[in-house]
Amino acid sequence: MTVFILVAGVFTAAPVWQETAARLAAAGCETHTVPLTGIDPDRPAGSARVDLETHIADVTAVIDAVDAAAGREIVLVGHDYGIHPVLGAADRRPRRVARVVHLDAGMPQDGVPPLAAVADQELRAQLAERARSGDADGELSPPARDGWQRWGSTAGLSRAALDRLTALAAPQPLGTLLQPLRLTGAVAAVPATGVLCTENGVSVDLLQRLVDFGDPGLAVLARPQVAFLELPTGHWPMLSCPNELADVLRRAAAGEGRRLRTAGDGEPPAHLRPFPLEVPELPRDRKGHVDFYVPAGAGPRPAVVLVHGGPVPAGAEPSPHEWPTLVGHARLAASEGLVGVTVHHRLHDVGDYGRAAEDVAAAVELVRSDPRVDADRVALWFFSGAGLLAADWLTEPPAWLRCLAASYPILAPFPNWGLAGSRFHPVRAVSRAGTLPLVVLRAGRETPEVAATVAAFVTAAENCGARLELVDVPNGHHGFETLDAPEETRPALLRAMRSVAARLTA
Repeated sequence: MTVFILVAGVFTAAPVWQETAARLAAAGCETHTVPLTGIDPDRPAGSARVDLETHIADVTAVIDAVDAAAGREIVLVGHDYGIHPVLGAADRRPRRVARVVHLDAGMPQDGVPPLAAVADQELRAQLAERARSGDADGELSPPARDGWQRWGSTAGLSRAALDRLTALAAPQPLGTLLQPLRLTGAVAAVPATGVLCTENGVSVDLLQRLVDFGDPGLAVLARPQVAFLELPTGHWPMLSCPNELADVLRRAAAGEGRRLRTAGDGEPPAHLRPFPLEVPELPRDRKGHVDFYVPAGAGPRPAVVLVHGGPVPAGAEPSPHEWPTLVGHARLAASEGLVGVTVHHRLHDVGDYGRAAEDVAAAVELVRSDPRVDADRVALWFFSGAGLLAADWLTEPPAWLRCLAASYPILAPFPNWGLAGSRFHPVRAVSRAGTLPLVVLRAGRETPEVAATVAAFVTAAENCGARLELVDVPNGHHGFETLDAPEETRPALLRAMRSVAARLTA
């Protein structure tokens, strides 16, 4: 028999699992929802200090209470913050646990406190300051009904479910977020399943792309005992789709799910496949973190600055601005009589948008100061996750910026990125773009979470009368240049580049 032990996330207690637990029980599974000290009404803290070790002890006690009879396999499920006490307990009882399920949760590491997993950067800084000021024994109040988006996507939650989430919420003892997780390494041998809530911004395909970049820290995701399943909902599936969650948890317990391939295994990853257009083999002229591809003949010429997507792990080889897609676009620009430029920037994590914006701004100034470039005729072209960087240029377009283009861009922060209140929000910024021409290449088979940001941007652009041109690739996926049939992508790439060139030379 499968024994599920369910551990809730920040601010939430055992009752949040009610429907999912009932569905599991009806399917013949033994189910335990863990009351966490200081959060669950049935487990008050009293005068005792509550920290992460307190919650690890809560989970360990439930494991120890399960009869160790033959055929009873314990599956620990940790949602959000709950994965920290789950991993701590599994590390202490590795022989009792058959599988750990990360339910829309990250991969906590030894020595790192749960505070590091708080997506909202402003909130994380505030909590760290409270710790420095000696308030580590205090509490963090739960959000109001309209504040849950700071902690994850509320997609799929009905009004009644959101009301219930708010009613069930309890203050979170700060010590549970500030105390580092301590692991011996024993939990590494326990099979694991990640259940990804795709409306919260993460999918299996996205994880595969990250692994393909070759970051050693992500190689653990491609281990044979690690699998992934998806739910098309927001961050609280036990309230938005409790029955579907129960079914997915049963599949996880059975070892189902998609396994990721290791970096370098099999055919080249998508980002290293050839560019689909034949372009001139121009040499690269590197200046600092900027590569120039300059056509023959007299200058100065207009320039297209191509900004790679991300986040991309630090140390990825080759660098993103050397990938075939970026180099191909730069050489395609040169074939149209423009200077093609690729830029290396330091967008390695969702917390890096500020410094990546500084890198791009510095690169643009370097490009404009180059004697081969017409400083008054420059276009910026953003790819994928770099789309958020477009917000600065939309907000205050300089006179020399003649066009802004984007390919399969992310145009609003995902809920789990913690950037909703930041300046990196093109959907909000487009109303200030004025007469700046915009060219957006839209993938018809885009991932739902990215497509939603593009749709919101298009609506906002239409509402404010922005000069937006959409170039559609109906059957294109995210990263279509190297993923999809060349006969479909070539016309779109040519049309977009020639539209940008026309605005630069007008």
